[in-house]
Amino acid sequence: MALIKLSKVSRIYDGSSVPVKALSGINLSVNRGEFTSIVGPSGSGKTTLLNIIGGLDTPSSGTVFIEGTDISSFSAGKLVEFRLRHIGFVFQAYNLIPVFTARENIEFIMLLQGRPEAERRARAIELLKAVGLARRSESRPAELSGGEQQRVAVARALASKPSFILADEPTANLDTKTASSLLDIMEELNSKSGTTFIFSTHDPRVIARAGRVITLQDGKIIHPAKRKK
Repeated sequence: MALIKLSKVSRIYDGSSVPVKALSGINLSVNRGEFTSIVGPSGSGKTTLLNIIGGLDTPSSGTVFIEGTDISSFSAGKLVEFRLRHIGFVFQAYNLIPVFTARENIEFIMLLQGRPEAERRARAIELLKAVGLARRSESRPAELSGGEQQRVAVARALASKPSFILADEPTANLDTKTASSLLDIMEELNSKSGTTFIFSTHDPRVIARAGRVITLQDGKIIHPAKRKK
């Protein structure tokens, strides 16, 4: 069974006088352990597709199955709970809580899940070690570089042990060396732990490492082929 399966998914935005079709009849399956990039020009539907997979948006038609569960018709409250338990997010803007330390940012999602303090702390420290930031655990975001903040964001995404991680332009604000280091970490997590990553990106550095590249154009998939490493 596919980890993620979209069937005939379309998304139409009716906010203006002319409806905008962001996605049109998307059929897509993603298996556990994939390292996949969704690519395409601006306006092709990449972010909309990522948001629908992540339960941040709902399709106008079609179905979205995550681990066999159809989330297409979930209420807003049920989607929040589902995201909390099943999906990790890494955003271009990091989205760390400025008054929290790196450790506290990672712990926060586990706090929302109701996990005990000792478990939260142990997991956060384990993840900070995994992303090479054990010595920065008590630093706040303003005291960290952009690359360090993004590594904290990756650790936070992993904290809840999600089914998969969605990363929206995670390297966009990083220089070449920092982006390469971050991608090394995510590739290692993918290969050693089987963590599933799905990227929305323009970055050729990310695309070059993907095991699969899915190209969107005008809201349709035009190139779902796998790329040999």
